[in-house]
Amino acid sequence: MSAWTLCSCLATQIQNLIILRRLSGTTYRSQAQLLGYFDRFLVGQKLAEPCLTRELTDAYQQSLLHLRPRVQYNRFCVVRQLAEYLARADPCSYVPEALKLIRPEMAHAPYIYSSAELQALLAAAEKLPPVGSLRSDTYRTLFGLLYSTGIRIGEALALNLQNFHDADQRIYIAEGKFRKARWVPVSASTCRVLQQYIARRLRFSPRSSDAPLFINQRACRLHHVMVHQVFRRLLSQAGIAHHQRTGPRIHDLRHTFAVHRLLAWYRDGQDVNARLPWLATYMGHVNILSTQVYLHATPALIEQVDHRFHHHYLTHIQPNGERQ
Repeated sequence: MSAWTLCSCLATQIQNLIILRRLSGTTYRSQAQLLGYFDRFLVGQKLAEPCLTRELTDAYQQSLLHLRPRVQYNRFCVVRQLAEYLARADPCSYVPEALKLIRPEMAHAPYIYSSAELQALLAAAEKLPPVGSLRSDTYRTLFGLLYSTGIRIGEALALNLQNFHDADQRIYIAEGKFRKARWVPVSASTCRVLQQYIARRLRFSPRSSDAPLFINQRACRLHHVMVHQVFRRLLSQAGIAHHQRTGPRIHDLRHTFAVHRLLAWYRDGQDVNARLPWLATYMGHVNILSTQVYLHATPALIEQVDHRFHHHYLTHIQPNGERQ
């Protein structure tokens, strides 16, 4: 169901579309929320007839112009899905043209945190009030886990106590993106931090195996909105310049994980190309095409690539061709 009660003149059709999509095997959770935004817009338009028109969809598109291009695209995409659904029963229902895909230069530029910034962020989380509560441990462990494993924020917030298997040093993502489950191995240091956090977490209810791993002050599962608010405050306390719309974002911790993993492989002299499929599997991607979105040319990474090419040239090319 949607996050709020649908109450526009198209509420029944919107709810039927959500039910139909979920019957196909997808959660359709985020799309349902976006349709809820459109439902609120329709309420404000005070429509008398449950029918989509060009004027109506154009007005909704104009109402989205203050948002980032990618957000505009996502919100309008579900409205077009609704229009196509309505057109099956009413050929006169208007189906708008799809928005063009966001150009790379218009998309959000990921922020790659430095090691010093990550340390400052975790140090700020450690000082969160109130003193003696679980709150500081919760946020420090959460953000540390996001960086050290690269899992998605939604996957981390959905973790239960039973999903951490300390004997095997791995966590179980029961339902990742596209409802895919996977095992995520963790390092020995990350395993120790999780063990220490859970030892303190178990002093607070609920303690059952299916209870949330990360809880708030009311002993309920952490919510996205609150986590993002806390994260922005921690950025300020850590001295990391940020903007509410452009970031840095929590999701950039996932980008940072991928870049730092690649950088470590270069420094260790590993065959990076052979290990990219490993990284794709670890991050929950179908193939390396999705993983490439997270690989960014930072100065440190470019330096390592240049060093490896220079070493290859001196070792394999110059001796054979006697080039100077």
